[in-house]
Amino acid sequence: MPERFEVGLPDGVRLNVEATGPTDAQVTAILLHGWTLDGRAWHRQVDALTAAPFGGAVRVVSYDARGHGRSSCMALPTATLARLGDDLAAVLDAVAPAGPVVLVGHSMGGMTIMEYAHRHPAHFAARAAGLVFVSTTAEGHTHTVYGLSPRIARLIRLAETTGAGVLARCGSWRAPRALLNALQPSIRWMLFGDRCEPADIRLVTSAVARASLRSIGGFRASIGTQHRLDTLAALAHLPAAALVGDRDRLTPPPCAESIAAALPATELTVCPGAGHMLMMERPDEVNAALTGVLRRVLAEMPAAHRAATPAETGA
Repeated sequence: MPERFEVGLPDGVRLNVEATGPTDAQVTAILLHGWTLDGRAWHRQVDALTAAPFGGAVRVVSYDARGHGRSSCMALPTATLARLGDDLAAVLDAVAPAGPVVLVGHSMGGMTIMEYAHRHPAHFAARAAGLVFVSTTAEGHTHTVYGLSPRIARLIRLAETTGAGVLARCGSWRAPRALLNALQPSIRWMLFGDRCEPADIRLVTSAVARASLRSIGGFRASIGTQHRLDTLAALAHLPAAALVGDRDRLTPPPCAESIAAALPATELTVCPGAGHMLMMERPDEVNAALTGVLRRVLAEMPAAHRAATPAETGA
């Protein structure tokens, strides 16, 4: 069973954190979820890493971003990617104060990693040993056209931006579950590709229902305007992977391609028929990419600090 606890931040926000694996593990994987979701989005990755033959070498940590899931709401001015980058640095200090970490981000979570690297370069350089980017972008909404014509996409973005401004002022209120259930066809169209399990739609709807309206509306502005390709270019020495679905309407393949161009050694995986929720739609591909980066990180650790895993000893 995962260990659940809270991490308090300087502005009074408390983050819900879940961790699996020994506290003295050689590497810690930090899983960061996307906008309006929560840590449960990674349940298939947590299960896979727990079952993988790492022999206690890996600890897995996920947490709900401020205003999401079980974490507390925040003041509107702090609903920014910049603050999420600061939060990630604080979480690392609290839950993994020593040893290398592999940072794994989906959508807004990937953008959080980039913001952490931009705002805390020395901290990042001292801690980050590997990166996995899932359905994310380093270019804001540059490539986001929702799978529609650019003209219609502009109209949708205008309506979305206006609506986000209204929601941002609704504080810690949450969307009524009945309304979200009625919107499930729209959620399914926006977030998923050709196939979708009913349980995954229910989980996503549940996550959106737990996100404060302030977080749903408040983060939209910085998500749309962030540009961090220059930041990524300085991280080319790290083992990395990027994955995207070719039916992703929010962060389509050009988003992942630009990340891979900034990080030339990145393993780029494009999943046919998949949408934005790759952790659920294509868990095997995401798990393989994450496991691959972890194995590279463990293999590159100095022998004096690395214990052999069962897979390496033949056990």
